[in-house]
Amino acid sequence: MTHRLTLIPGDGIGPEVTRAVLRVLEAAGFNAEWEEFSAGAAALAEHGTTLPPALLDSVRKNKVALKGPITTPIGEGFTSVNVGLRQTLELYANLRPVWNLPNVPSRFQDVDLVIVRENTEDLYAGLEHVVVKGVVESLKIITEVASTKIAKFAFAYARKHKRKRVTAVHKANIMKLSDGLFIECARRVAKDYPEIQYDERIVDAACMHLVMHPEQLDVLLLPNLYGDIVSDLCAGLVGGLGVVPAANLGEGGIGVFEAVHGTAPDIAGQDKANPTALLLSAVLMLHHLDEDDKAERVKRALWTALSDAGTRTVDLGGTATTTQFTDAIVKAL
Repeated sequence: MTHRLTLIPGDGIGPEVTRAVLRVLEAAGFNAEWEEFSAGAAALAEHGTTLPPALLDSVRKNKVALKGPITTPIGEGFTSVNVGLRQTLELYANLRPVWNLPNVPSRFQDVDLVIVRENTEDLYAGLEHVVVKGVVESLKIITEVASTKIAKFAFAYARKHKRKRVTAVHKANIMKLSDGLFIECARRVAKDYPEIQYDERIVDAACMHLVMHPEQLDVLLLPNLYGDIVSDLCAGLVGGLGVVPAANLGEGGIGVFEAVHGTAPDIAGQDKANPTALLLSAVLMLHHLDEDDKAERVKRALWTALSDAGTRTVDLGGTATTTQFTDAIVKAL
């Protein structure tokens, strides 16, 4: 069958890694018609908004989008396009599987973690204001509805994928009401999944444990801000943001699958970018679309390309260009 999907190539190296991934998907026999849109600074210049209504309508209609990295200005400028997409489309669950890739240098082995992050509220609600000059207040929003929904997502994922344990990460020893509500909801949901172990860790202790014994943890359930920080920390355990996938999922099968690394403007247009993160996100997308056979073929082809330093990109200890790395994956397919 032919899938009609939304494509957001992004900024910097985004268009390069996106082209590479589309080549691989085509070689795998994945048939798709892509509706392509700009977002962020490019869309602001062209349409007067960072998230054009036509883009949002396309995702709502097609249900599934593949997205490259988009620049977010720091301390000024427009608000995060990534956060805007998640909130506008109610993509309440951020899914970040983290595992070791063959022949990719990392400080740890046998890492197999799944980060489940609430995606729509917490401090990322963006509700902040100046109280008086020199004093800014940010509001941390935690609701029973969102906390219960993300807990159900984490436990349902664990059951479907035969994971053994869900660990809720919090700071309820200090934020007794907000984070207290989050773990209260997780505890209630845990009772409906008796076959899955449930425990809790304070976020600072969880971070320490992750950099000492990451192999002892399984599925991590977190509010938005902690989830953002911990998911990047976990990526660092296996080689960095360039080798981990991400999915933003909502009700009714809607999902935006993205590379979570930066736009790397210093190497944009030089055929040096590593497309692995976006390709693995595309593998998640294929599974989401019930194209499991193609997903596994793409993953095996990627493993083959990673086995030879001559076909790995420079950031992975190899010598290949983006094109050469992509060629190797396509050849393996």
